[in-house]
Amino acid sequence: MGIPAIVTAGDSRAAKAVYGKSKVYLEIDGLPLVAHVVRALQDCPEVDAVWVVGDTERLEQALGSQQLTSTLRKPLHIVPQQRDLISNAWETYRRVLSGDVTKGRDPNPDELDTEVFLLSGDVPLATPQEFSSFIKASQVANVDYTLGLCPAESLDIFRPEQTGGSGISVAYFNVRDGRFRQNNLHYARPARIGRLDRIEEMYELRHQRRFWNMFTLAIRILASRVGGFKIAMLFSMMHFAGVADRKGRKKLARFLARAVTLEINRATISKILDTRFTFIVTESGGCGLDIDTEEEYEVIRERFTQWLKDQKARSIELHGPLPQRLEDQRQ
Repeated sequence: MGIPAIVTAGDSRAAKAVYGKSKVYLEIDGLPLVAHVVRALQDCPEVDAVWVVGDTERLEQALGSQQLTSTLRKPLHIVPQQRDLISNAWETYRRVLSGDVTKGRDPNPDELDTEVFLLSGDVPLATPQEFSSFIKASQVANVDYTLGLCPAESLDIFRPEQTGGSGISVAYFNVRDGRFRQNNLHYARPARIGRLDRIEEMYELRHQRRFWNMFTLAIRILASRVGGFKIAMLFSMMHFAGVADRKGRKKLARFLARAVTLEINRATISKILDTRFTFIVTESGGCGLDIDTEEEYEVIRERFTQWLKDQKARSIELHGPLPQRLEDQRQ
């Protein structure tokens, strides 16, 4: 039995607008960003159905073009958006259980371990191999919630090749293990996560370039008494290490990051969310390059054809080719 994929394409609260509109509807190479994600999921062998949550009228239009529908081989369901990210994910999960896009239900006792693959709708450079690698690693980890990371090396290829050149430089979490960026991929047993509300809070404050976001998150966590002062210090050290890294102070960044490891983060997040949590590192990098600004959109639109070609080649090198039956259908 396959895994349902839930693509979040809502435009409420934590969602960022680009050019004054929900970014998942921005077009690249003739397709909205969310359509690129849906198309890539068609070739992920572990996924058996795609559920997209957002503005139903706009999604029906965005996902209704012949360019996309001619590639669909899996059931595609559109679910109306709720008030925020977590509500979107939870209500879509409930509809997965019921099999009805209009009405969901809570899990029965024998469904508490039902798993779903969740991802953002604004990662046009994602590849099926990257999805598949993450899902398989998450299943091996056998926890209740996994979050994907990609190492800095997998994203450095998108940086400008020279000063003033076209490219994108992104922010990283700096820890003793290295420099990482979350890659917008999640794998979960939603019914087993004790504090879903804290995922929403962390997501809303995810832009680590902004000190106020990190400071506010640290204060909220401190006030929650879940981890107290230690957790607040953890996020602060990662923030200052990230600032040093972006300013080119590599030695200082490494020094500050020595106090924090992926394992410390894993244990801390498990405690915050009241669940069994871990990170999954994938090397491809395409899912880590989402679009948050007009400048990023313009660069990806300009470089899309070459970057996607490079990502596909890199994915094959890292993870191997797609199953033959899917390759045949793509020809």
